[in-house]
Amino acid sequence: MTNQLMLSNVADNLYWMSRYLERAEHTARLLIVNLNISLDMLPANAQLQWARLFKALNVPVPEGDIDDFAAMEILTFDRENSNSILSCIMSARENARQVRAQISSEMWEHLNEMFLNIKSTSLEKIWNAGPFTFLREIRNGSHMFEGITDSTMNHGEGWHFIQVGRFIERANGIANLLAVHSDVLEDQNADLDNEQYLELLAVLKSCTAFEAYCKIYTAAFKRERITELLLLNPEFPHSIRFAIDCVQSALDNIAEATDKRKTIRTNRLVGRLKAELSFDMIDDVISYDLGNYLNGIRQKCAEIHSSVNETYIAYPVQSALVF
Repeated sequence: MTNQLMLSNVADNLYWMSRYLERAEHTARLLIVNLNISLDMLPANAQLQWARLFKALNVPVPEGDIDDFAAMEILTFDRENSNSILSCIMSARENARQVRAQISSEMWEHLNEMFLNIKSTSLEKIWNAGPFTFLREIRNGSHMFEGITDSTMNHGEGWHFIQVGRFIERANGIANLLAVHSDVLEDQNADLDNEQYLELLAVLKSCTAFEAYCKIYTAAFKRERITELLLLNPEFPHSIRFAIDCVQSALDNIAEATDKRKTIRTNRLVGRLKAELSFDMIDDVISYDLGNYLNGIRQKCAEIHSSVNETYIAYPVQSALVF
C-alpha cells in the first residue's frame, strides 16, 4: 500500500508540474503576440483583443479600459491570479520540489533558475527595456525544460505522466483560444477586413502556426483552413488532434504498467475524443456550430482530467491494498 500511495503522489506532482509549465509558456506566447498585434489595431479593437486574451486564459476581464501595462501586470506578476506566469512557475517548482528524487538534477536546476529569475524581477524593471525579452525567456525556458526532461529523465511512468499533463493542458488551452475567436473563424460569408485579418493572424501566431499554415496551404487566409490546422491536423504539435494523440499514447503506456481494469474508463474517454478528431470533417464541424464543438472538447478534456485523477491519484485506499 505504501508504494502505491507514494506513486500516486508522485504522479500528481509530475502531472501538475507539467501542466503549470505548459500554462506559463502558453501565456507568455499569447502575450508576445497580443502586444505586437495590438499596435496595428484601432484602439477599440485592441481593447476587444485584450478582452479575448483574458477570456482565453480563463482570467476575469478587468473593468474599464485595458492598457498594455495593466494587462502584463495581471497576466505575468499578479500573485493573486493563479494563472499568472509567476504563479504557474511557482506552482510548477513546488510540485517539482516534492518529487526531486524522481526527476533529474538538470530538470530541477533549470526550473529553479526560472523561478529565481522571475522572482527577482518585476514589471517595472522589465518594462522600459521592453517586455518581449522577458516573455521570450519564459517561452524558451519552458521549451528548454521539455528538452532537458526528454533527454535526462527515464521514459517510464513518471515521464508519461508529464506528457499527459503537458498535452491535456495544451489541448484545453488551444480549445479555449479557438472558442474565444469562434465567431470570426466560422463566419464563411464575408470577406476578411483588416481587423479580422489581424485577429486570425494573432490566432495562428498564438499557436506558433503561421509558418506551418503557409507551408501546408498558402499565405491566403481561409477561416476553415485555419480551424482545420489547429483542430484536426495530426502532425502539427499545436493542434488539438496532435495533443490528444499524445495524451492517448502516454496513457496507453501507463496502463501497461498498471491494472488495466482500472484504466478502461480513462482510456475509453481519450479514445472517443481521438476518434471524433480523427474522423470529423472540417465542413461538418463548422456547419454544426464551432463554438459548441469546442465547448464539447473542453468538457471532454475536463472529464479526462477527472478520470486520470480518480484512476491514478485519488483512488480509494482499499484499492491499493494487496491481499
